[in-house]
Amino acid sequence: MSACVPARADSARTKHIHPPHSPPPGGPRRFRLAGADVSAAIAVFLIALPLSLGIALATGAPLQAGLVAAAVGGIVAGRIGGCPLQVSGPAAGLTVVTADLIQRYGWRTTCAITILAGLAQLGLGCLRVARSALAVSPAIVHGMLAGIGVTIAVAQLHIVLGGTPQSSVPDNLVALPAQLANLHPADLAVSVLTLTLLLLWPRVPGRAGALLGKLPAALIAVAGATAVASLTGLLLPKVDLPSWSSHALATLPDGPVLGLLAAVLTTTLVCSVQSLLGAVAVDKLVTARPAPAGHVKRSNLDRELLGQGAANVVSGSLGGLPIAGVAVRSSANVAAGAVSRNSTMLHGVLVVIAALLMVPALELIPLASLAALVMAVGLKMVSLNHIRTVTRHREVLVYAVTTFGVVFLGVLEGVALGIAVAVGVALHRLTRTRITHDQVEGVHYVHVRGQLTFLAVPRLSRILHQVPPGADAAVELDGSFMDHAAYETLQDWQKTHTAQGGAVDITGRRPGTRISEPAEEDGCRCRPWTPWRNYQCERPPKAPPPDAHGQAATDGSTGGTLAAATGPTAPGTRDTRDARDTAGAPGAPHPLGASGAADGPNGHELARGISAFHRNTGPLMRRELARLAREGQQPSQLFLTCADSRVVTSMITSSGPGDLFVVRNVGNFVPLPGEESGDDSVAAAIEYAVDVLKVRSITVCGHSGCGAMQALLDAEHGGARTPLQRWLRHGLPSLERALPDLDARANEPEQKQRQEQEQGPEDGRSRPLLAGRGPVDAAERLCLANVVQQLEHLRAHDSVARALRAGDLELHGMYFHVGEAQSYLLSEDAEGGVFALVPTTDLTA
Repeated sequence: MSACVPARADSARTKHIHPPHSPPPGGPRRFRLAGADVSAAIAVFLIALPLSLGIALATGAPLQAGLVAAAVGGIVAGRIGGCPLQVSGPAAGLTVVTADLIQRYGWRTTCAITILAGLAQLGLGCLRVARSALAVSPAIVHGMLAGIGVTIAVAQLHIVLGGTPQSSVPDNLVALPAQLANLHPADLAVSVLTLTLLLLWPRVPGRAGALLGKLPAALIAVAGATAVASLTGLLLPKVDLPSWSSHALATLPDGPVLGLLAAVLTTTLVCSVQSLLGAVAVDKLVTARPAPAGHVKRSNLDRELLGQGAANVVSGSLGGLPIAGVAVRSSANVAAGAVSRNSTMLHGVLVVIAALLMVPALELIPLASLAALVMAVGLKMVSLNHIRTVTRHREVLVYAVTTFGVVFLGVLEGVALGIAVAVGVALHRLTRTRITHDQVEGVHYVHVRGQLTFLAVPRLSRILHQVPPGADAAVELDGSFMDHAAYETLQDWQKTHTAQGGAVDITGRRPGTRISEPAEEDGCRCRPWTPWRNYQCERPPKAPPPDAHGQAATDGSTGGTLAAATGPTAPGTRDTRDARDTAGAPGAPHPLGASGAADGPNGHELARGISAFHRNTGPLMRRELARLAREGQQPSQLFLTCADSRVVTSMITSSGPGDLFVVRNVGNFVPLPGEESGDDSVAAAIEYAVDVLKVRSITVCGHSGCGAMQALLDAEHGGARTPLQRWLRHGLPSLERALPDLDARANEPEQKQRQEQEQGPEDGRSRPLLAGRGPVDAAERLCLANVVQQLEHLRAHDSVARALRAGDLELHGMYFHVGEAQSYLLSEDAEGGVFALVPTTDLTA
């Protein structure tokens, strides 16, 4: 049917009528609520209900204000915000700020400040400055939260003991001895019961613990304490929810203008930073989920800021607390399997229902129980993990200053003080340069650690002139910046020292340094810390040589065959096909050029790579390599893998010098021991690693696109003519394990092969698989089977067998998919062998 617009004059009247042969237009889109969102909403609601009441109690606001904020945060921020799974509501991080505002200006003016802070957030969201809030140092944020947590805990301790908190931390600390002397046993008993349930509930062992652990500990703690207080008839203060008809709403702000502006600024800052950092944390939690039930979009931080601003405007207008993203509820939402913003919104609806229908039950809750709950939340805000992190990054001073500033001065003052200290620490690091001079075996080493600016020039000049004229010297630069003054000082000294007969070697990272002079002529600059491109400069791509059929060869993910003949490579060019390893193949250029010297094209690349090592990596590794040279190698693992150039053992295992004893050969074969079938080279390496080096584990690593495996599939095994074909005979047991009926399988229909991948082979013999899917082709099936087969060959070696019997050795199978950059480990307890994907973990935790 033509898509042209009809030229008739009355076409405008018929353009909305659907074509006669097309399906009728669909009806209105139905609202669908996933079961995972329902269960997650219930879990979050059960956590939010007691915490909202507790935070309202801690701030001194009407208790309904906590429920209003929880409902508005769930419905408004959940619907408009840019982080679908973040749950917003009254946050513990806002407790100190809100309590101070209520004490200074009263509740109704605090509601007006909340509205103004929401409007400020809307303005910031429209200006798209959300990312700028993330520029605040994490040490300042963590210190702010720790200070708020300490303030909350000290204040709620008075309610736990049956008293009334004071206005500040110093006043609470001064009044604490008198409160301890006049404590109320009933309040203390209920608080202790709440804390005990809160601590022990997640630790119930066994199957019962797994079932009971689905109920949130906060709900169980408050419900248990409420039940005990009601059954025993304890007389103690309880929740008092006045009628909604008398609920106080916002009024026009009343107070000094500068004070009100500072209050709006503080509320905006704390709400925004906490919400944006929470959104980033939720993204990490969603990514780390092992099997997400649905696709969840990453957070839009500017939209999240708009959602938080709208929620604060609505909450302040309805007489609710300030709103921000809440870490505890958001974590529970993600852990419960929520897949959309519907879970957050439904949780807000449940809060509304509870606030209207559950008032009699809520009024049974003792205030001491809520105070104990909030005190526990405050103590958790002082995170030991955060302290370890800032200590590791040398930010503990910023953290400590911010924490004490928030505790003793206030949130805004503490954050400002933390920012000032952070800036001072950054400037100190920028200007701090350590310059040392050592003499080792007649060579004078000048080591510069830090940034070389004009401030360090006097020290640099003094140290350089300590080197005697005519001596051999090496200047090691360990920094990323050098200004013009330092550059001229260093260059002038180098020229003078060289003119006096000395030798100077300057190594390290220098701005503008090029790897080699020929590269400069080509207009190319290699940077050692850019993504790895085989250490080669990017040049215009050259047309690949034609294959045997006259067609241009292309990159492949499954690889070529080692047995296949490769065409001769043109002089001066480099075969860049990832799928084929041409080392040693007929017609391939010699690694050091035609004559074997480092003067050919590849020799130039080799020299350039060595130069890059001497200039950049060598200075950083020299001390560690010197230690290894003194102490000798003590590797813990023998890593046996293929000689394929794409398999870089140190990269895929994140190992360094001295970690791995590596054996590489074509096809990662372990020949069986014996005079006829054995191979002394591999057997000697295994014996040396096990008996002399005492390695604790041996790993056999195969990989995708292995040329040796493809050669096994393609080659005729009637005779052994070349060294390569004689070597490949060690893979025949793997071929038999993977494809015992290879000739018959070649004629099988695709449907039968797919059925075998899903249900297993008809002969009942289990074959290795990748977790979640079958091998994509015969070559990958053979790669997996070869790893399992070579592990069996390993067990036949005497040294390995003895170590296994003694429990001193472990064997591991590994498969590396080159195209996916993913590693799979062989599961020992799986029948036939299943290679499971190695998950990504957070190494900073």
